[in-house]
Order: sequence, then structure tokens, then C-alpha cells
Amino acid sequence: MKEVMAQRVRRVPSSGIRKFFDIIATMDDVISLGIGEPDFTTPQHICQAGIRSLERGETSYTSNSGMLELREELASHLANLYGVHYDPVQELLITVGVSEALHLALLSVVEPGDEVIVPEPCFVSYKPGVIFAGGTPAVVEAKVANGFQITAAQIEAVITPKTKAILIGYPNNPTGAVMSRERLTEIASLAEKHDIVVLSDEIYDRLVYGVKHVCFSSLPNMRERTILLGGFSKSYAMTGWRIGYAAAPAEILAGMRKLHQYIIMCAPTTAQVAAIEALRSGEEAVQEMLHQYDQRRRVIVHGLNDIGMPCFEPQGAFYAFPSIQNTSLSSEEFSEKLLLEQKVAVVPGNAFGEGGEGFVRCAYATSLVNIEEGLGRMEGFARQYAR
Repeated sequence: MKEVMAQRVRRVPSSGIRKFFDIIATMDDVISLGIGEPDFTTPQHICQAGIRSLERGETSYTSNSGMLELREELASHLANLYGVHYDPVQELLITVGVSEALHLALLSVVEPGDEVIVPEPCFVSYKPGVIFAGGTPAVVEAKVANGFQITAAQIEAVITPKTKAILIGYPNNPTGAVMSRERLTEIASLAEKHDIVVLSDEIYDRLVYGVKHVCFSSLPNMRERTILLGGFSKSYAMTGWRIGYAAAPAEILAGMRKLHQYIIMCAPTTAQVAAIEALRSGEEAVQEMLHQYDQRRRVIVHGLNDIGMPCFEPQGAFYAFPSIQNTSLSSEEFSEKLLLEQKVAVVPGNAFGEGGEGFVRCAYATSLVNIEEGLGRMEGFARQYAR
């Protein structure tokens, strides 16, 4: 029989995160600093909105684009927060999480042979998404010396006639870095100069600490060349509801909608109703969760530095990305030994690209009690394997 599996699928390795979660599932008493998911439950009033919609019998398909009511609320939300205006009819699409939005965006703009610039460390699906779309990732490495912010000079160095797009994700998973307006503006100028599309994954836009998030499409002349990706999973603790969105110029959005029609049909109806409630009355819950994440952030960063794992101060998302370069272990060795010997789960930095080697990701989307217990278990381990 001929080889069945497509080459583009065989080219992509399995997720480096899943391996450790599979091991965790077989163990007891594990302190997990690995999973990138809020430990909060969805706020009750948002859940109740979904429940009421089921009780009303709202279980049929919605428009392919998503409920117009939700798109109108989302358009107002983006305008109020960032001053960027989208037509809810032609320029907004409700998706099954931001993951679907990302893949629709790549499939819509990337031709076979196109290059897409991808800064690393980055979310694990960025490079595979480019490959599945038929493109080639052109990797640039964000450095801890620059606060894990990518620079326009780094991007320009890898631009070729085949470059079609730049895929950026800030606030960043796994580093927690937030891009400054100045650096984003430099990248915007570069995109305009070279006629490049920008895919901006801003799923963590509401989770920033002491800084302001800059929406890329709000920058001068960027609305018409940006595909803005976002969602409800992180800010509203709605991961399992699977609701995301894409905002883009009508011509690009039409292509994404066409793919969405054939692949998905529409996002879950109940979840869309809950998302409407989240936008209308979820701000108090967002701010409360943000306050608690900030407390945890301070504890984990201080604790990691104290136990000899130097840690850049994250200003967004809910991840710390400490260095393990003063140990004798690789990122994978460190993570596996820490799990098996101390029952603490972290994610090896190289799961997020080669630029993540020498680091591990620690999610502080868990209780302060767990964070402090995890740090206690890690202290002796880090000392044991120090160079």
C-alpha cells in the first residue's frame, strides 16, 4: 500500500507539551505548573447565560459568521478598548477558539512556497500551522536580553521575495513578554515597506501587569494589513467553551469565512450566548482574576530567582520562563527529572522552538498554595543539578 500520511503532516512532530501531560495523568500528588489554562471556573453569570439559552431551546446553527449580536458586542468592545473599528457584518468572524482563527488565517493568505516569519519562542502551533498551510516558517529568535521582544531589524534580516506574512503573539506564550508600542510601530513600518500581512495573536490581551496592551491593528495604516486574532478562553476563563474570533478587512475575512463554512459551519451556539454575556458584564470578573494572577506572578518570579533559576519578569499572560542554564541539564531532561523526582510539572522551553532551549515554562494559573509548594520542591532539585 502507498504511503497514506501526507508529507506536510509527517514533517510536523507531535506537540512537545502533550508528552508531559500524558506522564502526569499516570501520577498522583503532582504540582502542575505546566498547563496553560486558568484555574478559575467560568464566572457564574456567564455560565447561567449559557444554561438559559439551552433551556430556551437555542440548540440550532447560527450564522456561519456567528451570532450578529455577539459580533456587534465584539465590535464595540474592540472600539472601546483600542479605538479600532470593525464592521460586525463583514469584518468579524466567530470561531471555535483562537486556534481555529489562526489556522483559517494561515490557510487564507499562505500559498505553497510562501514564507511566514515566526518569532520564537512561540505557541506550539505557529510553525505547524504555517506548514499545514503549505508555507515555510522563517524563524527569528527573541532574546531574553531584549525582554523577549522581537525587533524590526531581526525581522528585516530574514525577509525575502517569498515573505508573505509575519505571525506574532504578544502578550507571549511562553515567555510572558509584552511588546512596547515603539517596537510594534517599527514592525508596522516594516510590514508596510515590504507589503507584508501581519497575523497578530492577541489572546492574552487583557492579562497584562503594569503596562498597556497595544492592539496591532490600531497602529497607523495597519488595520488594512492585519488579521487580528483573539478569544474568550484566557480572559474570561472560558477555555472549554471554545470561542474565539478573527477581525480583518472584508476581503480577507471573506476568505476565512469560506473556509470556516466548509470546515466548521459555526461556533457552538450556547458558547456564543455565554460570550455575549461575558462582553456585557464580565469586566469585574476579568479584573479580579487579573489581580490574583498578578499576585501569583510576583510570588513565582521572586521565588524562582531566589532558588537559582534566573527569571525574566513577565508583564503579560500567566507564564514565567526561567533559565535553567546554570544546571547541567537540557530543558527536556530538567522537565522530565523534575516531574519524576519531585512531582512538579513544567514544560521544556524547546517545546516552543529551538530558541526556548535552556528555559522551562512555569504557568502560574494555579493557586498560591500550589505555587509555593512547587517552588519548595524545585529548590533542592535546582541545587542538586547546579553546575
